[in-house]
Amino acid sequence: MQKRLLITGGNGGIAMACCEEFQSQGWEVLAPSRLELDVSDSESVEAFMRSCAPVDLLVCAAGVTEDSLLGRMGEASWDNVLDVNLKGAFRCARAVSAQMLRRRAGHVIFVSSHSAFTPPIGQANYAAAKAGLVAMGKSLAQEWGSRSVRVNVITPGFLETKMTEGLSAEVRQSVLDAHTLGAFNTAKNVAQFVHFLEQTMVHTSGQVFHLDSRVL
Repeated sequence: MQKRLLITGGNGGIAMACCEEFQSQGWEVLAPSRLELDVSDSESVEAFMRSCAPVDLLVCAAGVTEDSLLGRMGEASWDNVLDVNLKGAFRCARAVSAQMLRRRAGHVIFVSSHSAFTPPIGQANYAAAKAGLVAMGKSLAQEWGSRSVRVNVITPGFLETKMTEGLSAEVRQSVLDAHTLGAFNTAKNVAQFVHFLEQTMVHTSGQVFHLDSRVL
């Protein structure tokens, strides 16, 4: 039977790379845009999940940033970043959990960030949300493990995507300087690892995988 991947944030670089990788391996891939699946809206999430068949792998990749020094950060910016990055993942994981637990099969991968572990100035909201994904992933791995449902977390590293294209050359260089291999990770490599984690590391759950060469 053909397996099914659902990845949120369908217009993002990671989602597009995962589409290509998993489709090449014979998977059915659902990669809805925000217009199709708004993770910040519970009704949108529930409606989308009802409309699609059971999901074998959920990758929560939808994310936004609204960087600012804390003294200048409005509550709306804080709430939006937490709502999309953290609560959005909660909504999606909750929505697929019933069918995964019932089938005693399934895998959820949360896309966290290096910022969860070494947050830069001005990303208090984003860092808090991404750190929350790590904690939630470890908790759910224990909660669902007895039903053979896996939960893991990845930090893809700095990628050449829409989210990072607006950064200055100075910022990009400073980030690159922190990479021990002197190179950024790529969305294609992230997608290949996600596929490897799903298909090969079948006894792995509750783990956090850092996919670039920065030392934590």
